[in-house]
Amino acid sequence: MKRILPLFFCIISLQHFTYSQWSTDVRLTNNSANSFMTFNNQTALGVSGDTIHLVWMDDRDGNLEIYYKRSTNNGSSWLADTRLTTDTNFSFFPAVAASGSTVHVVWQDDRDGNPEIYYKRSTNGGTTWSVDTRLTNQVDFSIGPSVAVSGNTVHVVWQDFRDGNPEIYYKRSTNGGTSWSADMRLTNDPNFRQPASVSASGNFVHIAWMDLRDGNPEIYYKRSSNDGVSWLADTRLTNDMNNSLLPSISVSGSNVSLCWTDNRDGNLEIYYKRSTNDGVSWSSDTRLTNDPNISTSPSIISSGTAIHVVWQDDRDGNNEIYYKRSTDNGINWIADFRLTNNAGASLAPSVSVSGLVVHVAWQDDRDGNNEIYYKRNPTGNPTSISIIGTELPVKYSLYQNYPNPFNPETSIEFDVPEPSFIKLSVIDLTGREVEILVNENLLPGKYQVNWNATGYSSGVYFYKLITNGFVQSRKMILNK
Repeated sequence: MKRILPLFFCIISLQHFTYSQWSTDVRLTNNSANSFMTFNNQTALGVSGDTIHLVWMDDRDGNLEIYYKRSTNNGSSWLADTRLTTDTNFSFFPAVAASGSTVHVVWQDDRDGNPEIYYKRSTNGGTTWSVDTRLTNQVDFSIGPSVAVSGNTVHVVWQDFRDGNPEIYYKRSTNGGTSWSADMRLTNDPNFRQPASVSASGNFVHIAWMDLRDGNPEIYYKRSSNDGVSWLADTRLTNDMNNSLLPSISVSGSNVSLCWTDNRDGNLEIYYKRSTNDGVSWSSDTRLTNDPNISTSPSIISSGTAIHVVWQDDRDGNNEIYYKRSTDNGINWIADFRLTNNAGASLAPSVSVSGLVVHVAWQDDRDGNNEIYYKRNPTGNPTSISIIGTELPVKYSLYQNYPNPFNPETSIEFDVPEPSFIKLSVIDLTGREVEILVNENLLPGKYQVNWNATGYSSGVYFYKLITNGFVQSRKMILNK
């Protein structure tokens, strides 16, 4: 006998095509000391499936320590605070990245008499944690780390003064944080720069930073196409006589998105640019904000063709958190949306997504001291995935796309017989992952997802479904 989907399950599927309002603000910390978020180029939110990982620095113990908390139900509720560091010196500026059940945290720590980069991980989704691992060991400052993970490879970048001036350094682990490569110097010129932002997808690693080599602050970029083994030359992404600062970078497949703070307009505004070919070439700059006050400290996350940006903005007389998004890979953007509304200062936001849900965390002093706040939009990350039919599948299946050949859009159907974390990606003939179509937990059902290949060249592509020990690929042809 055929099994029929319950009514509520069909209603859930409709959420892929609707948008709800943002939730109310949720206070995540509650103590008389100060809880601080980190810089914009370091991601404070790490997401894997329905589990959300948050890190911050907190002085409730008499000195700054790194704290962590998590939600295992996509931000609906949160577990207790966990103290990750315990020493008598300051631990600053944490960043987090997650892949599956492994969570990676890096931070700056002065327990050795000078700031060094430290690391720790959890291999069970944040339940328990390893001992601290010192990643740098030299007599000058190592500060401002940023971390990204792709599969089992962990990438860390930071600013380092060992060469007499601040340079960008990098190291990696290819076994999920068990062991680490030697430090690699990525920049080499005598001028000042700020810590870098890093993002990774497949074998591609992308970093962006502020650099003074041109006489004024500009945004620079470089990439690796072989998982961090070697790196291409520095690329200057901005070119104006004013200050371009505080970059934040994110990658989804071959689409790289970058936002930063820029005062070319006489006041600080948020700017954006993108690459659709893994950083080979870049679009012109796009101004995202337009008001006479200060818009700064952006954080960006990309998910398929959806891009989300948050920042702090004082257009309302005090600093508030603002948000905007694009659903067509950065071509068009919705109007600015104000996320906070209180008399205190809301600062240093960080944004991430999981499935349909958009997550934002920030630092807020509305309570008389700085606390960590959070809010989410449960349907704010629109996707083109939908449930078709009412029969529950009995096994995993991946079907041939239709139409095939196609131009520029095609549909892909697949079956999910049990609650599963599903990844469906598009791969080119070189084996490079160029688009991630699905990367989320799904309930049982028959699904359809559309791929719009506008911006891609004609040729053969593969689409690959990975879940619960099941892996299947099929070939499709883009014919423009």
